[in-house]
Amino acid sequence: MDNKQLDTFISELKYTPEGALFNPWYASDMEHDKNDEGALIRRRQLRTYLGDRLQSARYICIGEALGYQGGHFTGIAMTSERILLGHQHKKHGISSEVAFRSLTPERTSDQKVIDKGFSEPTATIMWKALLEMQIDPFKVVLWNALPWHPYETDGDILTNRTPTSEEFNKGLPLLKHFLKLFGDRRIIAVGRKSEHYLDQLSIDFVQVRHPAHGGAPKFRRQMKTIARETEGT
Repeated sequence: MDNKQLDTFISELKYTPEGALFNPWYASDMEHDKNDEGALIRRRQLRTYLGDRLQSARYICIGEALGYQGGHFTGIAMTSERILLGHQHKKHGISSEVAFRSLTPERTSDQKVIDKGFSEPTATIMWKALLEMQIDPFKVVLWNALPWHPYETDGDILTNRTPTSEEFNKGLPLLKHFLKLFGDRRIIAVGRKSEHYLDQLSIDFVQVRHPAHGGAPKFRRQMKTIARETEGT
């Protein structure tokens, strides 16, 4: 993948389907963003995160969808503000440099909403497991079958909901484009939902247990097996 292709992909994220879906890269959360530059910051952070992995990535982990405690405010799948801002290092050993080193991370949520930024359980479990396995974070790309953040239809944007089949189907062309950008890498479906939609693309992938809700031990075992097979160790 080259930089021009990456820029084209990021520009395609602009086209959000109708409904209760928040686009963190091209929309502002007027109630919870710290200022009107939130979308620009999140887009820049995503661009840097993916760009830093153009050559080094070996594992593409595909989850379900963005959550309000994670990518909604960072622009990066399964990565929370507390990770980017370094607040998870002392407690969980997760350095802020797991995302990128060539850009200073910024929060986009208003500090009055939550002091240290949002913390997402899935993000913490995912990154902690990868680091415990001593997998170089720049060998891993985290993404979602549905790139945007689905929230409850009552209008409360700081909620998560399961995307509809129609929403997933509208996101499939972007998922297909994303996977083509990274070429021949090991694709890993994180959870049953992502497995279902990756299967529709008729590509090779392996499925692992989602690390949330008690699934972290099995997730780590499965990822260790995949890493041994991929790295030849």
